Amino acid sequence: MSTAELHTLTGAYALHALAPDERAEFERHLEVCPACAQEVRELAATTTRLGLAVAVTPPPELKALVMRRIATERQEPPKVTRESRGTGGGGAKGRALSRFALAACLAAAAGFGGIAVWQQQEAQDARAQAQTSQRQSEALAAVLAAPDAKIRTGGLTDGATGTVVVSRDRDKAAFIASGMPKPPSGKVYQLWFNDDGTMRDAGLMDPSATSDSVLMAGSVGAASGMGITVEPAGGSAQPTSDPLALMNFPT
Repeated sequence: MSTAELHTLTGAYALHALAPDERAEFERHLEVCPACAQEVRELAATTTRLGLAVAVTPPPELKALVMRRIATERQEPPKVTRESRGTGGGGAKGRALSRFALAACLAAAAGFGGIAVWQQQEAQDARAQAQTSQRQSEALAAVLAAPDAKIRTGGLTDGATGTVVVSRDRDKAAFIASGMPKPPSGKVYQLWFNDDGTMRDAGLMDPSATSDSVLMAGSVGAASGMGITVEPAGGSAQPTSDPLALMNFPT
């Protein structure tokens, strides 16, 4: 891996998203690169601060519930290989089993060709998704750790909280929500940039997550704030409902 590529891994390293070999190589790079070491420290401090902001204390009864569930789970018995009976392997039964095993192997081999193609495609899709996720994580971490980043936290709906982080130098903003109720079936939370009263699409939140960190889509531009609405699955070109919350960007 080139030095230029190593410089881009600070966000993934701070979020523990590197493979073991990449992590080892990056840690060797950290020993000789003060700039990356400083950026990692800043990213780690920021992620810790944001983690504490959205931390949830588990209810006292959770431990008792887990212990009760453990007691009801059946343990799988150990797998024991049955020893072959008799000392001879050349009987008619043995030959029949051998022919059966050979036929099974041939059938499996014929099927594995198609399975291999499917597995290769699945692996490629998973690799592409992982690379996209890593790029998004790195971009989000870069905004959170930007030297000029400004943070504002406010109340949302039903006791939820939201934190917006804005970096004017990067022209990007991130939104972190905690305790959001799940949207109605077939609906999704959509984020908007507020351009002097005109709402501009800034991406969707994960409808299955009550806490989420999102790099808002598009540039901040001249936006003075942001809003959140409930929209049909897939999002809308313009808001179709009253905003659940409006937040001014920190100055």
